[in-house]
Amino acid sequence: MDALPLPLTRDIVLIGGGHAHALLLRAWGMNPLPGVRLTVINPAPSAPYTGMLPGHVAGHYGREDLEIDLVKLARFAGARVILGWVTAIDRAAKRIHLPGRAPIPYDVASVDIGITSDMPEIPGFLEHGVAAKPLGPYAARWRHHLETGGPVAVIGGGLAGVELALTMKHALPGNDPVTVIDAAAALEGVGEGAKSALLAELTAQNIPLIEHQRVAEVAADHLILEDGRRIAATLTVGAAGARPFPWLEETGLDLTDGFITVNDSLQSTNDPAIFAAGDCAHMQGTPRPKAGVFAVRAAPVLTANLRAAVSGGRLEPFRPQAHYLKLVSLGPKSALADKWGRAVKGGWVWRWKDHIDRTFMAKLADLPAMTRAPLPRDRADGMKEALGPKPLCGGCGAKVGPDILDDVLADLTTAHRDDVELGRGDDAAVIRFGPTGQVITTDHLRAFWPDSHVFARIAALHALGDIWAMGAAPQAALLQITLPPLSDEMQRRWLEEIMQAVAEVFATEGAAIAGGHTSIGAEFSLGFSLTGTSKTPLTLKGAQPGDALLLTRPIGSGVLLAAAMEGTAKGTDIAALLSTLTRSQGDAARALAPVAHAMTDVTGFGLAGHLMRMAEASGVTATL
Repeated sequence: MDALPLPLTRDIVLIGGGHAHALLLRAWGMNPLPGVRLTVINPAPSAPYTGMLPGHVAGHYGREDLEIDLVKLARFAGARVILGWVTAIDRAAKRIHLPGRAPIPYDVASVDIGITSDMPEIPGFLEHGVAAKPLGPYAARWRHHLETGGPVAVIGGGLAGVELALTMKHALPGNDPVTVIDAAAALEGVGEGAKSALLAELTAQNIPLIEHQRVAEVAADHLILEDGRRIAATLTVGAAGARPFPWLEETGLDLTDGFITVNDSLQSTNDPAIFAAGDCAHMQGTPRPKAGVFAVRAAPVLTANLRAAVSGGRLEPFRPQAHYLKLVSLGPKSALADKWGRAVKGGWVWRWKDHIDRTFMAKLADLPAMTRAPLPRDRADGMKEALGPKPLCGGCGAKVGPDILDDVLADLTTAHRDDVELGRGDDAAVIRFGPTGQVITTDHLRAFWPDSHVFARIAALHALGDIWAMGAAPQAALLQITLPPLSDEMQRRWLEEIMQAVAEVFATEGAAIAGGHTSIGAEFSLGFSLTGTSKTPLTLKGAQPGDALLLTRPIGSGVLLAAAMEGTAKGTDIAALLSTLTRSQGDAARALAPVAHAMTDVTGFGLAGHLMRMAEASGVTATL
């Protein structure tokens, strides 16, 4: 008899999809730690690789070229992705808060959320300006500006600000001016050789540099300096230094200038359950500039230390290098390299930088293919054919085929009752109580998504589809929950996440949770038995010649889920799919029920299968 899978006992939560966490996900996929549920929380399904941002601004890379697909990485790592903005960490309860769902529990958490270059202290900046970091809003504004054109102003004359000014100037159509403004001296902290070369580039590309002057106000088409000068700018970009995200101040963690203070093990100096890496962290003993190279170098140590923190292991120290290579894009396919106070530039430096960047991205994109465990040498005939060519999908692939089902049910003998109606292929049975009809159905899904909260919401809405398809109002629900092997505390956490999502769905749709059953099995699955009420339930046999076929939302979820299992689906497409699957169709069903002749819920058998059932039951044909 096969043993159950090993139980999960600890939660590691990664907050943010920065470079260190992306590399951690890849390493975890190559060597996961048994017993850990790994979670990554990020606002978007992808995270930008900042090293390629200047090349993207200059027009050398498309937006997709610099996007790290966190959904695909997480799938490879066996981790769950939660899309949302973290707003707080309750360290006493060990819960991470984000809008729209129950708090996320953790045993150990790591923060890699990067920085922002927002400037809320400058009047008008939030309304009319855009920060260079985070990338998403800036990239969108930049694409729009390329279409409209106009003068640009960059607030901040450091390395990042000068690089952005040079790359934007290169990409702008016509001769639109770009101006750089700094409150102090430009390019402070940059070696003399590199500084001279970059100042010469600004002059050569006719980019004015205004030093020792603060910006007093930002307007829609200009900004005003403290000395009263007006600088024309229909796009104002903030690139003046690194700022921490404000919500970190409320965590109670030790902070240095707003950044999480960590020791040489990348562990918070006042909370051993919190780690941090990348630009959001301040290394207490060895402070370094905010540069992506340190996040990349920290990733192996962070991975080892998170594993050690939940397994009783020994933490390793991270020793960042004292000097690091700076590669600066100059606009055209030319770049400047600076290290140890020496600077060189040219097309060959760009090609070198391009090779480094593309190699890094390929490492995170070209993941080993998922392989199935080999069949035993001695086995019964037919095992290979029964497994099929693809892994079992949690969606349509988890259903018994309709032909097999029909053959078995055709030979089934059941008691006949005048008050029970079940048409072939109907979404639910109808029980008559005088003039009132009650519909009853059951639905069960094998988990196809590792986030128990999101999957529970999808499963509940999926089950309600059978009630809505009968034109009925949801009434009561019984739950059947099968959890994978978990420790007692993990069972509590999973059930809290599941029940919070399910209760929200059923409360919104007016169905009472009347009980249920829980068990432990080999894998997570969730099912519901539901009842609904309707005076005139809709069945499949009501379709009439001349009727129009209406689809209430896009189809094709099974294709995307199968692609996700193979690691070939894009994270943005999966995020869009989850957004669709977690939206209720109750409003659409209530609007259509009074006027529709027949309705059905398009699920595992696809549009063709469900439409065929409706056409056969109604004695009509259909044209798509």
